[in-house]
Amino acid sequence: MLVYFRLLKESFGFAMNALRNNKLRTLLSLLGVTIGIFSIIAVLAAVDSLDRKIKSDISGLDNKSIFLFKYCFGPSDIPDWKIDQFPDVNFDEYNYIKNNVDGVEAVCYQFFTNRENVKHDDKVASSVSIKPCTYEFIEIEKLDFAEGRFFNEQESNSGKNCVILGSEIADVLFENQNPIDKEVRLYGQKFIVIGVLKKVGERMINFGSNPDNTVYVPINKVRSMFGDNNDQFTPIIIIRPQENVELEDIKGELTQKLRIKRGLKAGEIDNFFVNVLKGATDQIDAIITQMNIMGWVIAGFSLLVGGFGIANIMFVSVKERTNLIGIQKSLGAKNRFILFQFLFEAVILCVIGGFIGLLLVWLISIVLTSALDFEFVLGIGNVVLGTSLAIIIGLIAGILPAISASKLDPVEAIRSGM
Repeated sequence: MLVYFRLLKESFGFAMNALRNNKLRTLLSLLGVTIGIFSIIAVLAAVDSLDRKIKSDISGLDNKSIFLFKYCFGPSDIPDWKIDQFPDVNFDEYNYIKNNVDGVEAVCYQFFTNRENVKHDDKVASSVSIKPCTYEFIEIEKLDFAEGRFFNEQESNSGKNCVILGSEIADVLFENQNPIDKEVRLYGQKFIVIGVLKKVGERMINFGSNPDNTVYVPINKVRSMFGDNNDQFTPIIIIRPQENVELEDIKGELTQKLRIKRGLKAGEIDNFFVNVLKGATDQIDAIITQMNIMGWVIAGFSLLVGGFGIANIMFVSVKERTNLIGIQKSLGAKNRFILFQFLFEAVILCVIGGFIGLLLVWLISIVLTSALDFEFVLGIGNVVLGTSLAIIIGLIAGILPAISASKLDPVEAIRSGM
C-alpha cells in the first residue's frame, strides 16, 4: 500500500512539473477535459435545477389530481373545431360527481377567468388573476397562509363577498397594513379580505396563475353575478382521488358516470376530457430525459477531444522521460510500477482539468442564482459525477502511453536517452 502512495506522490509531482515546464502545451491539453466536464456538468446541473423548480411548482397538487373539462392537456385525435363545440362542465355535474363517484377524496369546481383590477382606496393592483372556486380547493391545492384562512363551506355555498389575496396583491394594496377584515373592490363590488397567502415566488408551471398574483373568491358569488354561460369563464372540475384508489379505475368510473349524466349513447365519443396531472409530469420527465441525453452527446465530443489531448501529452511525457524510465527499471522498478506511475499522472491531469470545469460551473451557478429568480444548484451528485468522469477519461487516455512506457527495454531506454 505504501508503494502505491509513493507512486501517487511521484505521479502528482510529474504532473505538476509538466504544468510548470510546458504550461501552454499542458493547458491546451487540459482545456478539452475542462470544457467537456464543464459542458456535461453545466447541462446536468441546469436540467436538475429546472426539474427541481418544476417539481416544486407543482408540489402543491397531488400527482394523481384529475382535471375534468372540455379541453385536453396534451395532443388529441379529435379536431380542435369539434372540441370547441363540446359543452362545458357545470355546477350540477360537479355536485353529481361529488355525490356519485366512489374513491374521491375531494372535488372542486373552478372557473378559469380573465384578469381583473382589484382596488383598495386609491391603490390598484392591475392584471390580477382571479380564481373563483368552491371551498374544496384548499383540500386539493396546498396553500400556505401568512394571515387568516380560506373560505368555508357555508361561505362558498352562499357566495359570500369574501376573498383571499396573494402576497403580491396584499403588498400592493395594503403595503405594511394587515389586510384581514379590510375591503377591496372587485367586479364593481366590495369584498372582505379573510386571508393572505405566504409568498411563493416565481413559478415556471402555474396551471393558469401564480398564487402570489391571485385572488380567490367563492365561485357562487361569481355565478350569481355573471351566470353559468359567460364566455369569459371556462369551468373545470378538479378531483383528488383517495390514496388507495387506482388511477385508471377512477378515470373509468368518472368517464362512465359523466357519459350517463350527459346521456351519451354507445358509439358516441366522449365530449369531455379526463386529464391527469401525472400525464403532464410524465411529459415533463420525458423532456428532462431528452435534455440530459442531448447534454451528454454535446459534452461527449469535448470529452473525446480532451481524452486525445491527455493521451498526446502522456505520449510526449513518455518520450521525454525514456532515459529516466530506463534508470528506474535498471534499479529494479517493475513494469507495473512504471505503468501505474504514468496512469496516475494521466488521471491527476484529468482531475485538475475536471476540477477547473466544476469550479466554473459553481461560479456561474452563483452568478445566475443571484441575477435571476431561479435557484441554480450544483448538487453533490454532479460533483461526484464530474470527478468520476475525469478519472475515467484519465484512465482511458493514459492506458496506452502507460503500457508503452512499462514495456520499454531498460538498456534501450537508457541508450536512447543519451
